[in-house]
Amino acid sequence: MTELWTLIKYLILGLFQGFTEPIPISSSGHIVILKNLFDLEIKGLSFEILVNFGSLIAVLLIFRHDIIRLVKNGVIYITKRDEKAKGDFQFILFLIIATIPTGILGLLFEDIISETLSKPIVVGYTLLLTGAALWVIRNLRGRKNDGDIRVKDALIVGFAQAVALVPGISRSGATIVAAMLVGMKQETALRFSFLLYIPVSLGITMMSFTDIITDPNFDAMAIPYLIAFMASIVASFYALKWFINVMAKGNLKYFAFYCFIVGILVILFI
Repeated sequence: MTELWTLIKYLILGLFQGFTEPIPISSSGHIVILKNLFDLEIKGLSFEILVNFGSLIAVLLIFRHDIIRLVKNGVIYITKRDEKAKGDFQFILFLIIATIPTGILGLLFEDIISETLSKPIVVGYTLLLTGAALWVIRNLRGRKNDGDIRVKDALIVGFAQAVALVPGISRSGATIVAAMLVGMKQETALRFSFLLYIPVSLGITMMSFTDIITDPNFDAMAIPYLIAFMASIVASFYALKWFINVMAKGNLKYFAFYCFIVGILVILFI
């Protein structure tokens, strides 16, 4: 019975992580809250790496057509200097530029974030901050399309993603808020945010692969981790498709309300 309850806990963790990763309410913050509620101490980084990789698979599936087009046109521009492909080539460059702040700050402050800031009380306050940011941009309607993005815009969005390394600060929320504040249209902000997630998540997975192999707890926890991994793929896929429709309707204020409510509850009761 104990083993069954453990599997159920990890299933719930995988579903919550997967569902909350694409939407602007902070997956890392919800994992911190759930681990506290379930009294779970997950040692090592294997669990976080696997469930985030599950979310990455979902993002790759949904944005596969954009990815194929960008790669194809990027190669065409490099090899043939076709001006029609220049816009997609520049878009790739801006994604690379926006990835740099996260990589640098992640390496510098990883220990501080994991040891000091991964606490429920911190998550409560950072969820309030996420909610406030979403409330600020709830009615914004930018004018910038993919071809209007500049280096400064990419860096600002990149630094916003770096801030989201702190649990409770939503990655998708931070990047979409930053993208809309620099004037991007909602659909452009959404696409840039999730295509930006791909190199960051891939980089983290590749750099941390040895952590999974050398994790002394991995063999014993392989089945719970696998259940959480599969759950994160399914939950992320459907959550992202739903969020795309929400963005199209401009209903970000409801996520702000949610962050306010959960943040206050965590501060008061956890």
